[in-house]
Amino acid sequence: MRYKLLLFLLLIAPAVFAQTDKKLTTRLQDVVKGFKGDIGVYVQNLKTGKTAAINADTLFPTASMVKVAILCGLMDKVEKGELKYNQKLGYRDSLLYAGSDILGSFKDKDTIMLSKVAMLMITMSDNTASLWLQKLAGGGTDINNWLYQNGFKSYRVNSRTPGRSDMQKRYGWGVTTPYEMCKLFTMIRNGTAVSPGASERMYRILGRIFWDERALSQIPPYVHTISKQGMVDAARSETVLVNAPHGDYVFCIATKNNKDQTWTPNNEAEQLIRKISALLYHYYEPKDKWAPAEGVAKYMLNE
Repeated sequence: MRYKLLLFLLLIAPAVFAQTDKKLTTRLQDVVKGFKGDIGVYVQNLKTGKTAAINADTLFPTASMVKVAILCGLMDKVEKGELKYNQKLGYRDSLLYAGSDILGSFKDKDTIMLSKVAMLMITMSDNTASLWLQKLAGGGTDINNWLYQNGFKSYRVNSRTPGRSDMQKRYGWGVTTPYEMCKLFTMIRNGTAVSPGASERMYRILGRIFWDERALSQIPPYVHTISKQGMVDAARSETVLVNAPHGDYVFCIATKNNKDQTWTPNNEAEQLIRKISALLYHYYEPKDKWAPAEGVAKYMLNE
């Protein structure tokens, strides 16, 4: 019996040690060198299983990336029959989160389908929609319970969540790690987040992103992606899963304590996100010579 166990371990050992892509890890380390802030990166080739990581288990603010967890919490309520995906909701002025969100322009007592509110939360990153859905999903406590039950040790909602005030002061609306963001995206891709049906619907929603001027701008527009961005003054982050021609891959780039807090296309963290995204696409698709079209910069979105 011991002999068979030893033989099994010897057979799987090469596969285990081969999981780290050393070449890609070195290239990523070179790219992030000198960044004026803290950065974490996790990348996995979902076809080969190979990974590359830099501070992948370090805690970072989610900013709007927390909305993927809210979406999962919402779908969990739908799956249990506590909500209906296409039910009508009544908007109230008390829901307003000050800013330039689309939902915030609604009048008191206007109605809208829950599914459209979910679309606004993810596609437009509408904060009024997000806080409304967080409440409908049972609040941060219920969403965090779903995350815990599904094996997430760090990814949590902080805002408006009992017992999370200290974490909110440090990390804002939510907290996560690059690894756990990629884990959730992979679950959605594999149909194991909430249910196969819920995962498929979430996959479609996450594939309709308005804010596409960062990582997505470095991937050909004809290559399908799902993604979520998280941006506040001192933290710019993004998670993307790419349905690349030669195999899917997922990555998260998270930053915090950024020295450059400007809101321009030349922001250091945003430039770095674009650079890493381009590196990854051409690393996995070395024969593809695609590059952003000349003159496309004037069509990029600026907040």
